[in-house]
Amino acid sequence: MGETLETKIDTVLLQPLKLRSAQLLLALESNEERLLALNDTEALKEASDLSEGSRVFVEYKEQWLKGVIRYIGNLISPPYNCPITGAFFGVELQGEDKGKGQNDGSYIKTHFKCPKDSGVFAPFTRVRPMDRKPSAPPLQSQSSLSMTSTEPLKAGDRVTFFGDKNTHHGMVMNITDGQGGKMVLISTDKDDDGKQGGEIMIPLDCVIKEELLNKDENEKMDTSQGSEMGGITDSHEITVGSLVQFLGKTLLYGIVRWIGYLPDKAEKIAGLELEDSSAGVTDGTYKEKRYFKCPPYCGLFVKLSSCRPDDRFSGGMKKQSNGHSDNDEAIVSVEQENVPPLKTEDVSKRLIGKMRGIQGHCNSCYMDSALFSVFSCSSVLDSLLFKSTEHETIQSILLKNIVNPLRKNGFVSERSVMNLRKQLQKREHCPTYTTDEKDPEEFLSLIMQEILFLDPLLKLCNQSGYTTKEQSCYYYQIFMDYNHHLVLPTVQQLLEHSFYSNSLKLAEVPACLILTMPRSGKSFKMFPKIIPSTELDITGLLMDGPQQCVLCGQLADQECAECFRDTVFSDTGFKYFCVACSTQVHSHQQRRCHKPRKLVLPQGFSSDRRTPAREKLELFAVLCIETSHYVSFVKYGTRDTDWIFFDSMADRVGEIDGYNIPEVCACPEVGQYLHMPLAQLANQVPREMEGVAKRLFCDGYMYLYQSKSMSLYR
Repeated sequence: MGETLETKIDTVLLQPLKLRSAQLLLALESNEERLLALNDTEALKEASDLSEGSRVFVEYKEQWLKGVIRYIGNLISPPYNCPITGAFFGVELQGEDKGKGQNDGSYIKTHFKCPKDSGVFAPFTRVRPMDRKPSAPPLQSQSSLSMTSTEPLKAGDRVTFFGDKNTHHGMVMNITDGQGGKMVLISTDKDDDGKQGGEIMIPLDCVIKEELLNKDENEKMDTSQGSEMGGITDSHEITVGSLVQFLGKTLLYGIVRWIGYLPDKAEKIAGLELEDSSAGVTDGTYKEKRYFKCPPYCGLFVKLSSCRPDDRFSGGMKKQSNGHSDNDEAIVSVEQENVPPLKTEDVSKRLIGKMRGIQGHCNSCYMDSALFSVFSCSSVLDSLLFKSTEHETIQSILLKNIVNPLRKNGFVSERSVMNLRKQLQKREHCPTYTTDEKDPEEFLSLIMQEILFLDPLLKLCNQSGYTTKEQSCYYYQIFMDYNHHLVLPTVQQLLEHSFYSNSLKLAEVPACLILTMPRSGKSFKMFPKIIPSTELDITGLLMDGPQQCVLCGQLADQECAECFRDTVFSDTGFKYFCVACSTQVHSHQQRRCHKPRKLVLPQGFSSDRRTPAREKLELFAVLCIETSHYVSFVKYGTRDTDWIFFDSMADRVGEIDGYNIPEVCACPEVGQYLHMPLAQLANQVPREMEGVAKRLFCDGYMYLYQSKSMSLYR
C-alpha cells in the first residue's frame, strides 16, 4: 500500500451534489471544465431535468442543431467497482438538421437507433432545451460602448459588463426574471490570459449593449492602418480568395470570403476569415443575415480599403511563378533560438487552422509531410539538428528556417522548404529536387545517411542458414510473401510476418522505427485497409531479449519458428515456450517435426525473474498517399483523441501565379476508430467514415514509431 496523503479543508468549501449532477459533470473531460460548469447552477439544474424525449439543441462541429434526446447514460463500460460514471446525452437530429451528425446512435456499442449520421453524443454543456436556443456568435468587430442605445436587449447582442476590477465582454444567451429583477445570462469572451470565461448571470442594470462596427472606431482603425502600413490605391487586386493582412489592434492575416456592401455602410466591405481563431467576432453573419461561412470567432468585416495583400507571400518580392519567387535571396522566416516540440496544450493555439504547418509548392508534399511528421510534436530525431557536420548550410536551414519556425509560430513558408531543396540540388545529390516528386523515405534517408551522417536507426540480424549476419538501415520496408491469411492486418501483424518471412530479428531496441507498407508503386496496395497499431510490441522481435512463454506466461527457454503461423496459441507474435509447455505442444503429432531453438538469455539476466518486461514503441505519425499526394497524421498528446491531420496543399489561391494554403485540423474521430473492436472496424465502409479517418486506414504508407525511453537528445 502506498502512503495516504491527508489534507484538511474548510467544510464551507464543500457542497453536496445530487447523483445526476455528479454524472453530468463526470462526462466533461477536465477538472477545469467541471469547476466552471459547477458554478453554473442554473444550467446544471436545467440539464438534470432533461429526459428521453426532450426536444433540445445540441452543439456539433460548432453548430447548434435541433434534435430529440434518445439516450442518457455512459458511453463505455465503467471501470471495475466504479460507483459513478459520466452521463452523456444521445440526441437524434431532426428536421433540416437530420444527417448532419456523427453516427447512427452507436458509440462502441448501440445506445439507440436513428438514421445514418443523425446521432450525436454530447455532454450537458453542449445541450440546451428548445425553449433556450443558443444564439449565433457575436456579429462584428472592435466594438465600442453605446451608452445611449435605446434598442431592447435580446439574445445574440454583444454586451459589456463590469465585475471585480475589470471590464468584461460577452454575448447575451438569455434574459430571465429573477427575485431582484431581470437577469442576463452571458457567454463571456476569453479573458486576458486566453482562457474561456464560461457563462455568468448578471443583473440587467449592470449590462451595457455594444454597438456593432461603430463608425468612429473603424475610422480610427483605418487611420492607424494607413499611417503604419500604407493604403491600397487599387483595391481591384483584392478579390474573393485573396490572402490579405489588416491592422487592427494587432496585425491580422486572413482570406477574403466576401466583398460587397452592408446595409448601413457606404464603403465597400470585405468579409475575412482570419488565421487567428481568437481574433474574430463572427461566423460570417451581420445583423442576423449570413454573408459567408466560417467557424465562430474567425470572421471579421472590415473596409476593403483597409486591406492589403499578405506581404508574407507577395509584398516586397519579385514577380512570382506558381506562388514561388525565383529570387535566391528572398526573405524567409529565421528563428535562431532552438525551440522544443510543441506541447499538447499549445497545439490548438499554434497549429490548428489554415496557413498552418508547412506550405507546399511544386511537388513538395512528400517533403512537407515528412518534416511535419518528424519534427512538429516529437524530438526523437532532433539529434539530426545539432550533431557536428560538414554540411552546416543544410543543417542550419533545416533547424532555423523550418523546424524552429514550425514549433514557435506554427507556420513555415514554401520559400524555406525551397531553400532546402535548392541546397540538396546544389550538392548534386539529385538534379531534380526543386521540381520532381520523390518518396519521403528517399528524402529522409538522404538527410540522415548521406548529408548529416546520423547513425543508422535500425540494426537487424539475419538468421538465414547457420550464421547470423547483422545489417544496419534507416527505415524498414515491409515485404510480404503471398502465403498468409491476413485480410484486415494491423501494423503489428505485418511487421511480424515480414520479419518471419525474411528470417530477421532486431539486434537492439530502436529509438525510432520507420516502417513503409507493402505496395507496388504508388497505385497498387496489397491491402485495401491497414489498422495502425498505436503501440508496437517488439519484445518478440528482439534477437537476444528475455521472452515470455505464450502459454503460461513464465520465462521462455525455446522459440519455435514453425509454430509462428499456428493461431492456436495467439493471433500475433513469434512463439516462445518454457521447457514444460514446449514439450507438451510438440508432443502433438502435427508438431513433432518442429525444431525449437534454445534461447540464450542476455548476460547478467536473472533466470529467477518470471515475467520479462515488454518493449513497446509508440506510434507518433503516419504519412498517407493517394493519387500521388502525401498528407500526414500526427499524435500530439496522450489522449486517444489527440490527433491532427496536415495537408500542405489543402487549398489554393489563384492558378498559375497563385500559391497553396496549408492546413492543420484536429481529427479526434481517428481515436474513436482506432479503439473500436476489430470486428466492428472491419464493417466500417471507408467512404462513410467520419472526417478524414478514411485516409488513415486506406492510404497509410509510412508509419513512425518512437521509444520514450530511448528518444532522449543525443
